[in-house]
Amino acid sequence: MSDRVPSPGPAAGAVPAADDAVSTAPRIRSRGRLLALVCVGIFMVYLDGTIVTVALPSIADDLGGNLTDLQWVLNAYILVFACLLLTAGALGDALGKRPVFLGGLAGFTAASAACAVAPTVELLFAARAAQGLFAAVLIPVSLALVHDLYREPKARATAVGVWSGIGGIALVAGPVLGGPLVESFGWRSVFWINVPVGILVGAALLVLLPASPRHRRRLDPVGQTLLVVALVGLTYALIEGNTAGWTAGRVLAGFAVAALALPVFLVWEVRVADPVLPLPLLRNRLVVAACAVNFLSLFGLYGALFLLTIYLQEINGLTATRTGIQLIALTAAIMVAGFAASVLTARWGARWLIVGGSLSTAAGLYLLSGLKMGDGFGTLWLPLVLLGAGVAFAGAPATVVLLASVPEQRSGLVSGVFNTFRQVGAVFGVALAGLLLIQHMRDALPAAMATLPLPPEQRARIVDAFATGDRSRIGELSASLRQAIIDAGAPVFTDGMRLALIVAAGGALLGAICAATLFRTRTTS
Repeated sequence: MSDRVPSPGPAAGAVPAADDAVSTAPRIRSRGRLLALVCVGIFMVYLDGTIVTVALPSIADDLGGNLTDLQWVLNAYILVFACLLLTAGALGDALGKRPVFLGGLAGFTAASAACAVAPTVELLFAARAAQGLFAAVLIPVSLALVHDLYREPKARATAVGVWSGIGGIALVAGPVLGGPLVESFGWRSVFWINVPVGILVGAALLVLLPASPRHRRRLDPVGQTLLVVALVGLTYALIEGNTAGWTAGRVLAGFAVAALALPVFLVWEVRVADPVLPLPLLRNRLVVAACAVNFLSLFGLYGALFLLTIYLQEINGLTATRTGIQLIALTAAIMVAGFAASVLTARWGARWLIVGGSLSTAAGLYLLSGLKMGDGFGTLWLPLVLLGAGVAFAGAPATVVLLASVPEQRSGLVSGVFNTFRQVGAVFGVALAGLLLIQHMRDALPAAMATLPLPPEQRARIVDAFATGDRSRIGELSASLRQAIIDAGAPVFTDGMRLALIVAAGGALLGAICAATLFRTRTTS
């Protein structure tokens, strides 16, 4: 049976507010400009998920911090982003997509400025969390806006492909754009760049974006709080366990909180009248498949970006700009494949494109696991192309199928569910990559550095510093000794990176299996 899914008709039950009576289907010539402006907004959001990666060493030098702190610079943003997407999607349905999107854009711009002026790493964490809050508002509402702007199935598939492609490009354009910014203007410039863009896009949308109908929907603050507690507890324990020790009280507390909050969340969602995550939605096999595929794709992509940035700068000694250039094959592959995927989905259907994309992602991650110290573009380009093309071919068709599988009035909600799984995948990709890398280095570094000409106590401190990414202790040593430490530790680092990338490749392979088995019927709900 074909895996093409028909677009549902106009929503039943939509209740336009008095001030929201303007049509959500603007003229053809206007909606192209609106799509472009909305896509600029989501470009900023996804860009900030990765542009900071090339700035991490500079942030550590300026504000201090180890590898665990650098994980939090990434995950403070992605985690809050992931946790609040469900409520944000429902807000767009309940309050109207126009005011929610514009408010999110204004808040994101202000939070970016706060990141740029943060004087300590702790305040940077807080500002990054604020960025994530407003990013969570923008993404599901932007997808629902695109869904409203384009009513015709083929045009909608193309527009969603553009939306997905722009988001994918932003993810991997971060290191390419961030490198020159960091080298020329410092790490704070990767946040300042959002401010003028946010102001200009917000002003244009304030004039051009039409109002949208609102649907009567109650929020679920208890469910949202329980979800936040569960995800934050688990992520905290996974990241901090390597530094504090897996039996430390605060780490065990994090696991315990997650273990208690998650089942309570599920029970609450079954009982509440208007849940933040309607569990019956997960009986739709297309929703489950789309969420699983995107969770596993982003899991691999973010884990790989986190590891590759450290590998290229700390192990291969590249500058931020040269690091971005090394990753340009990934950017190009996502850009080309993202736009091609939307066209091919409309023509051929989604199922085998998603399967092929997941297999390509798995192949790219597996090939990256073979990197050694000194490997450059000649070794990187093929696995990066496979990874980028795979993520695009898996993501864009899954998005089209997902939106077509639910009624119109639930587009904001299902966008939030879909993007929550994507961002939770990114959170756990970074957390698990760091966990596997640090654990392997702690186990293998003592033997690798046993011959260093250092007293045993100092050698133990250096091993711990190298394993956790604490640059301050290593930076105090002579240049020759620093190089000896890198030469001894590089093979251990690449072995740890290999383990993490193989695990990520296994996840992408599981995504291919999900797509092949679940994308089989014309399910609607």
